[in-house]
Amino acid sequence: MKRLLFLTAALTLFISCNSTEDIKTTYCNPLDIDYTYMIYNSDRNLSYRSGADPAVVEFRGEYYMFVTRSLGYWHSTDLVNWNFIEPKSTWYPQGCNAPAAHNYKDSLLYVTGDPSGSMSIMYSDNPKAGLWKAEPAILHDLQDPDLFIDDDGQAYMFWGSSNFYPVRGKKLNMRDRFLIEGETFELFNTDSTAHGWERFGENHSDRNIKAYIEGTWMTKHNGKYYMQYAAPGTEFNVYGDGVYTADSPMGPYTYQPHNPVSYKPGGFMNGAGHGSTVLDTDGNYWHFATMSLSAIVNWERRICLLPTFFDKDGIMYCDNEYADYPHFAPSQKGKKGAFTGWMLLSYGKPVTASSFAEGSAKKAEGFTEENRPETSPDFKPGNLTDENCKTYWLAESNDDSQWICIDLEETADVYAIQVNYFDHETMLYGRPEGLCQKYVLEGSLDGKDWTILEDRSKSEKDAPNAYIQLEKPQSVRYIRYRNIKVSAPYLAISDIRVFGKGYGEAPDAVEGLSAQRSADGKNMHLSWKASAGSQGYNVRWGIAPDKLYNSWLLYDATELDLRCLCAGQEYYVQVEAFNINGISPVSETIPVQ
Repeated sequence: MKRLLFLTAALTLFISCNSTEDIKTTYCNPLDIDYTYMIYNSDRNLSYRSGADPAVVEFRGEYYMFVTRSLGYWHSTDLVNWNFIEPKSTWYPQGCNAPAAHNYKDSLLYVTGDPSGSMSIMYSDNPKAGLWKAEPAILHDLQDPDLFIDDDGQAYMFWGSSNFYPVRGKKLNMRDRFLIEGETFELFNTDSTAHGWERFGENHSDRNIKAYIEGTWMTKHNGKYYMQYAAPGTEFNVYGDGVYTADSPMGPYTYQPHNPVSYKPGGFMNGAGHGSTVLDTDGNYWHFATMSLSAIVNWERRICLLPTFFDKDGIMYCDNEYADYPHFAPSQKGKKGAFTGWMLLSYGKPVTASSFAEGSAKKAEGFTEENRPETSPDFKPGNLTDENCKTYWLAESNDDSQWICIDLEETADVYAIQVNYFDHETMLYGRPEGLCQKYVLEGSLDGKDWTILEDRSKSEKDAPNAYIQLEKPQSVRYIRYRNIKVSAPYLAISDIRVFGKGYGEAPDAVEGLSAQRSADGKNMHLSWKASAGSQGYNVRWGIAPDKLYNSWLLYDATELDLRCLCAGQEYYVQVEAFNINGISPVSETIPVQ
C-alpha cells in the first residue's frame, strides 16, 4: 500500500511538473540549510561546518530548530525552508549544546542546553525576534537535556550522555524557577547483550567500547509516553534513535519491540540519531536527526528529516526508505514525506573537470585507529559520483574557469540536483558574513549545446548542501557545473547528485533471498541473486510482515550483514532492486527466527 502511495504521488508530480508552474514541493537529505562553522576545535586549526542534535518545536503555527553550537537557531513555516535567527539578547556565548526545547501552550517557548552542563532555562514569547530571558536558577550536571512539560503543567527534566550512566529524570517546579522537586530517577540504559543496534563502532563492530546513550526526547501520543534516545555513537553510520514507552513520564519504561525507530546505515550520508519529533500543524509527525559526515573530525555532522508514524498497535517508527533521495515536503498534503520515485542518475558515472589538485586528504581527527573512517585518497573528479560524502573533488583554483561535467551515459529526465560542498582547509569559524556559492548548472543532450538548469551566478545564498528542484524535468545526458566563485578559500565538492527517471525498464524482482542468523540473535547475514540491470538494492526488515519499518540501501552488492537486531525477537525480511528507471517488485518476504 505504501509503495502504491509513493508511485501515485510521483505520477501526480510528474504530470504537474510538465506544466509551466514553478513547484518547489520536495526536499532531500541532508537538509539544505546554512550550517554554522564550528569553533570548538579552532585551537587545532580544524575548520568545518556541522549541524547536530536538532531540537525542533512548533510554536504558534510555525517552527523553530535549535542545533548544537550554532550561535543561534532557525525558523521555518514549512519544516523545509529555514532562516537563521541571531539572538538579540541573553544566549549561550558559544551556542547551546545538545539543546532541549518545549512549547508551553503557545504562551512561551522554553530552551536549554549549556555546553558546561550547568544551565538556566531560557524562555521567549517572541523567538522570531530573537528576544530571550533566563530563569534565575541553575540546573547542574546535565548533558543532553530534555525539558518536557506535561498536559497537567508538571515539568520534567530528562538527561544522559554517557557510556556508563543511564538516562535519568527528575521533576521541576515550573512555577518556582524550575527548581528541582524530589529525587532523581534512573530510567534505563543501553543493553548490548540484547540490543544489537546499541553496540559501538562502524556497523556495530567495536567490542571494546561500551555504547553511549544520549539525546533523550519525549513525545506524548494517545496518552502514552515515548522516550527516544540515541546510540551507539554520533560518528558512526549506525547512529540511530530508539524508544522506550511508559504510562507515566517517570516510568517504568518498556523497550519497544521495533527498534531502532530512526536508522540510516546505508546510502550517501549515514546516521539518523540524536533527534527530536515534532507534530506539524496538520497533525503529522516528523523526526529530525543527526547524520554523520565525520570526515574532518568525528563531530562533523548534518541534519535529516524523516516522516514518522504510530501504527495501529502504537508502535512508533520513522520512514527511512531511500532517505537521501528526494521526498515530498511536509507542505504537500496527501503525500507528505512520500518518496517521489526520482532515482539517482549520477552514481558511478564518468566525470571530467577543468582541473583537480594533486595530493591526499588529512587523516580524520578524533577517532581511534579501529574506528577511523576512510578519507579521500585523492581529489579526482570521480569522487563526485561515488556516493561517499567523505571523498571529494578539489579544483586547482576557485574562480570562473573551473567546471565539472557528468556524463549520465544515456538520456534521462532530470528532476532535481543536489550539490554538496566540502570544507577543505577553509579556516572559517562561526558565521562569517558573505558566505555563498556562485555557480551555474547546465544540461545538454550532446555535450555541445547547453541549457541553463539553475543560475546561481549572482546568488548570495549560503547553501553547502544545496538541493535544487527544477521547475520542470529536463531531458538531458550531460550535467555541467560551472563555477563562478565560492566564499570558501578552495573549491571542493564531495558529490553532485542528479535525480530523475531513465527511459528504460526497472530491474526484475530479486530472487534467492536467504538469511542466516547468529546464535545470539543480534546478527543476520543476508544474500540474494543479482537482479539484471540493477544499480543497487533496498533491504527491508521488521518485526512482522506488515511492520517492515527499517531499511538499508546499498549499491553493487548482493549480501549484507545486519548487526542491529534484538535477541529473542522474530524478524521478517525482503529485498527490492532499483536502477535509474525505477524499483523492482519486492522479493518474497521470509521469516527469520
